[in-house]
Amino acid sequence: MKLKNRSFLAILFFSIFVLSCGGGGDDGPDPITWEDVQLSFSQLDFSPGVKDHSIEVAANVFWNFRLVVPELETGETAPLFIDMHGESGGAASAHQTSYDCYLEEGLEGLNAFMIIPNAGQEQWYDQNNQIQIQGLISLAKDYLSVDPNKVVAMGYSNGGNATWLFTDNAPQLFSAGIAMASSYSTRNQDGSFRKINVPLYVIHGSEDQLFPIETTKAWVDGSISAGSDITFVEATGLGHYEPCNYVPYVKDAITWLQTTVWN
Repeated sequence: MKLKNRSFLAILFFSIFVLSCGGGGDDGPDPITWEDVQLSFSQLDFSPGVKDHSIEVAANVFWNFRLVVPELETGETAPLFIDMHGESGGAASAHQTSYDCYLEEGLEGLNAFMIIPNAGQEQWYDQNNQIQIQGLISLAKDYLSVDPNKVVAMGYSNGGNATWLFTDNAPQLFSAGIAMASSYSTRNQDGSFRKINVPLYVIHGSEDQLFPIETTKAWVDGSISAGSDITFVEATGLGHYEPCNYVPYVKDAITWLQTTVWN
């Protein structure tokens, strides 16, 4: 599914208006504006460490996310990783478990910001989550010492599919993507394969029960033939339901970022 082609702010303002149910009348609260969202984000605790946050972006609509802030010297910038959890569409705490499972150890030693958003009751490709991802990146760039040339999308299972989705359709946002245990068609409607204009590191278990490796590999190979820069890594012996065992492969992906994408 394609992301909306309208600008981020246009989508944001439209959605805030709709989600607020026309708030701002004589009997209702004033609608929440993008400036209000910016203010809420700017007032969060940005001290180094791991913290869970929630900001209201429309009437009774919240962005819930985990924020990891590194220790930086004055004037220093750091990469930003946006990790999209699996089980989107109702996994209330999945944004936390993905960090505890493979992110904390996989990115150990890399001084980086991490945002692990919660998809809530919707899928990553739903408009509200498209807005959330783009909005959080915009806020992070405005209020944190993020290196704008080192923003990475990553995720496992449905989050891996979302990594493909966002790098395919919003390449201006990311320098790279790391997709794990994913399945995303790179075919166009006419049957041809398309190029994805963001380097991707795709990790897939050889025994994946949900997304057969042959299917994912075929879509990867087809996109490479169209000009994509994709590194495909087979996680030998791993099935779909063991994301914590992807840690060594995540470490290898970080090495790929440092030596191939960012050098």
